[in-house]
Amino acid sequence: MNPLEFLAVMAETANKLDLEAHMNLISKEVSVYGVPDFEVITYDDWFNQCKHEFENKLLKKVSYEGLNILAETTDRVMFKSLETVEGSDGSVNTSGIEFILQKEGDGQWRVSQERILPADELENDKRRGAL
Repeated sequence: MNPLEFLAVMAETANKLDLEAHMNLISKEVSVYGVPDFEVITYDDWFNQCKHEFENKLLKKVSYEGLNILAETTDRVMFKSLETVEGSDGSVNTSGIEFILQKEGDGQWRVSQERILPADELENDKRRGAL
């Protein structure tokens, strides 16, 4: 799996507000860590958030830049990237994210884990040129 291609499809499906295609990139067993005020975000949480944002056209653009592959096997890849989400209200939020993609039983690669990087880790990665 090429993580850059995967991120391009993640951004494309979000930018087209294609909920079904976007959620097909997310494992039903996904766990998201590092979101303020939440211990863990599940598939249902992700689905409901995207459904709300897509239906109400709250997203202007999602994009990714930078890639640092941390580990890779034939059916898993762990990497970091920068995600920028531009809202239709003019807001811009850039976060460092650590992804784990996993090839599932149906052959589809999906996000199985995501971690929002704390500010100090993100700054350290940027300083080292890792993002």
